Amino acid sequence: MVREMTIADYDEVFSLWKTIKRFVINSKDDSREGVEAFLKRNPGISVVAVLDGRIVGSILGGHDGRRGCLYHVCVSEGCRMMGIGKDMVVFCMEALKREGINKVSLIAFTKNDIGNAFWNRIGWTKREDLNYYDFVLNEENSV
Repeated sequence: MVREMTIADYDEVFSLWKTIKRFVINSKDDSREGVEAFLKRNPGISVVAVLDGRIVGSILGGHDGRRGCLYHVCVSEGCRMMGIGKDMVVFCMEALKREGINKVSLIAFTKNDIGNAFWNRIGWTKREDLNYYDFVLNEENSV
C-alpha cells in the first residue's frame, strides 16, 4: 500500500535510507527539520510504501511550479521487484499532475545500476544533452 508521507514517518523513513547501499544523506536537508520543511512546501506529493505494517519504500516528491522532481527514491532490498517502486512513482506523478506540473526530473547516480535499470524499465528517458551542476551554499549540509 502506498500513501502520502507525513513527518510522523520520518524516523522509519530515515532508518530505511540508512539501509540502502551508497544512499547519500545530507546532514541538514535530510534532517527531521529539513524533511518537514520540504513536506510543508510540497504537501501531498511525497509517498511511503507500507508492507506488513512497516515502511519499505519512500519518495520525496516536489516541484517549483514549473518542473517536478523526485528525490530519495528507494525500496527496501528485500521488497524490490514487487511493483512497489512503480506504485510510488505513479502516486507522485498523479499528485504532480494535479498541481499542473507537466515534466518531472530525477537524479540517479551513474553507479546505481539497480536504480538506472528501474527507471529505464518504467519508461523514463536518460538525458544525454545536459550536464548537472551543484553549488554548495551551506557547507554544514554535509554528507
